[in-house]
Amino acid sequence: MSDSSSLPPVRLHSEAELARDALATPLFSRAARLARWAGPDTRVGAGGELEEEKLPGAAEALGLAGDDAAALASEAWRVAVDTGLVAIVDEEEGAVAAAPDLALLTSGSPHDVLGLWLGALETVLADASVPDLDDLGDAMDEDGTIDFSELDWDLEAEAEFLDGVLGNLYLLTVNEEGPGDRPVPLPALAASMIVPDGMGEPTNDVLEQVSDAMMRLDEQFRLLEPIGLVEFRPVDEALMADAEDAADAADEPAAPVDDTDVSRYGMVRLTPLGLYGLRARLLEAGISAPAVGDLVDKGADALLDGTSTFPPMAAQAETEQWLARREPLTAARELLAAARGGDKGAPLRRLRCQQALSLVGTEAEPALREVLDDAELGGLARVWLVERGAADVPAPPESMVFWLTIDTVAAQLAAEGNSTELQALVEGLAQQHSGFFATAWRVDHPATPDVLEAMGRLHPDKKVAKAARKAAFKARSQQGG
Repeated sequence: MSDSSSLPPVRLHSEAELARDALATPLFSRAARLARWAGPDTRVGAGGELEEEKLPGAAEALGLAGDDAAALASEAWRVAVDTGLVAIVDEEEGAVAAAPDLALLTSGSPHDVLGLWLGALETVLADASVPDLDDLGDAMDEDGTIDFSELDWDLEAEAEFLDGVLGNLYLLTVNEEGPGDRPVPLPALAASMIVPDGMGEPTNDVLEQVSDAMMRLDEQFRLLEPIGLVEFRPVDEALMADAEDAADAADEPAAPVDDTDVSRYGMVRLTPLGLYGLRARLLEAGISAPAVGDLVDKGADALLDGTSTFPPMAAQAETEQWLARREPLTAARELLAAARGGDKGAPLRRLRCQQALSLVGTEAEPALREVLDDAELGGLARVWLVERGAADVPAPPESMVFWLTIDTVAAQLAAEGNSTELQALVEGLAQQHSGFFATAWRVDHPATPDVLEAMGRLHPDKKVAKAARKAAFKARSQQGG
């Protein structure tokens, strides 16, 4: 996620749905139940931790049993304190009471509930960056303080590593070309942080680092699943046992492992609630992380500019939401007005305008007829009318046809770069119009020189490419470039 400016927009569930999901997560729901359970005789230590003798009662209140019951109750209590569901009312006595924020879980808005859940998420993320408690015990001095120099561990580096992993998982989830909501193999996620870009076959040292990172992530995602951030299938215990046995008896042949079953190595996916949580953290860090629906209350100019960098499916979803709030005729007029301009981004705005208008019904026809004589919009207006079988659509003058062609190629260049689709378009244009370049260089469009240069670069026929470059030179000279 080094280039945060290119983050695709995320599709979020409604806040009402997400709030219900948050209240149903195991850890957050336990924290809320313990906050209600706490009474006048409940006491905590200096750090807010529940007194040891109170843990069995807390576990019983949560319906927990077994060896992990006390630990799970302690974790839930700490989340309740850190999130502000419980308040320490007398630090000297260690007395506590339900905090005012606890009432927000039943009487507050979905946004209030999610705000409290985000606080709980931060607590769990901080815990996930802390090493095993056994290692902490080894580094503890006689007075109870921890000598961090004794630990082969860096709190800041661990937190940055986990942030990076979650950032990559977020990007994989929101990217239309990624796995989407399908689970991601843990080895692939670990490798995304360890293997350098451009490395062909990873070295043994790199593979060992990936393996270590994968096991660390296995522990961390086990902690993050109960707060609802992820759905996680842990690493198969048999694999870890095989690895330990192999280390103890390196000379003995290892049991066969089915390498084709990648799920045995752990699988993880962000939940809808997890997407919401990570986006909130990105925004808090000052990173632009758009969401589909962000532009519905903004003008057509913001819609066309904003969706210019969106992937196709996200752009259409955003546009559909924007159109749903407006009358078709009014929306069409706003879109056409916003599409005008001679700036560098204008061709792509007009392309997005054309795509948006394709979603509008025939009620918008008057708006399109109003711009038939407009040099910038007349071409796309004719296309829209003809596609809908409208009557009395005037044929465009040749100058408008060439202007629209240059504008379209400029938009495709901005949207996709030198794509195979654009190359096919370029080849088709040159084939259909034998004298295309002799006329195209005269087109009064700011992007004419760049478009012709691109056509020269993309066309596979050397003769045609040379004609395009020659036309580009003429166009640039005509424009004083």
